[in-house]
Amino acid sequence: MIGYDAVHPADFVYDVPERHGYYLLILTHTKARFWTGEASQVYPANHAALFAPDSHIRYGACEGSYGNDWIIFDSDETYVTQFPLLATPFPVSDPEYCHSLFRLLTWEHMQDSYETVEAQLMSVLFNKLRGDIVHPEEADYRGELLALRRRIINQPGRPWNVAAMAEQLHISAGYLQLLYKRQFGVSCMDDVIASRVRLAKDYLTHTNMRVLEIAAICGYNNPEHFSRQFRRLCGMAPGQFRKENGGQ
Repeated sequence: MIGYDAVHPADFVYDVPERHGYYLLILTHTKARFWTGEASQVYPANHAALFAPDSHIRYGACEGSYGNDWIIFDSDETYVTQFPLLATPFPVSDPEYCHSLFRLLTWEHMQDSYETVEAQLMSVLFNKLRGDIVHPEEADYRGELLALRRRIINQPGRPWNVAAMAEQLHISAGYLQLLYKRQFGVSCMDDVIASRVRLAKDYLTHTNMRVLEIAAICGYNNPEHFSRQFRRLCGMAPGQFRKENGGQ
């Protein structure tokens, strides 16, 4: 069973004794209170918690209505059975992305999709959450890094440089490059170049704009520099790419 954007009243408490036999994963959208035995603690919004089968589950609203995404399931996948933290909420660095995965899982489940699709989405979700636990020292920046990468991909023509990116995150340029490479497996400036070349390929294929104009739109003041980077990634000059791909 699965759902997203669930909303409960201010007196809501989910209290399930042991011997229930299922995993429960939740992603909170509001403050919530979690109990361990008789003791309880309040956690801010955007926390996740995984409860194992046959464990006591108790959490509820705090300071008003309570909202979350949730999934009740059974699994023998190692990414579930070896998850590094159980029954303890932990902060989620990119709750919007994880919420989207819950939503996709719900839609796929309602449409009775192939189990492999749901399994793949679950794997992505758990790997994302695991990263917030395994590398807690990076959790404060992971969401900002993801937002930065989205801006790079969506706006590659901006005058990107490492110093300005680092200033946005209030960290040093060297630390940004370390975190970015560790998070995405590529340097931030290589991401910029790849995004610019992808944009250039679209213009070369679907417009009759001159290479000089395309270079400027993609963030290059020097068309020769643009051609060198395009050739390095594509193995051919922009003009040749246009001819071979039916450009206008």
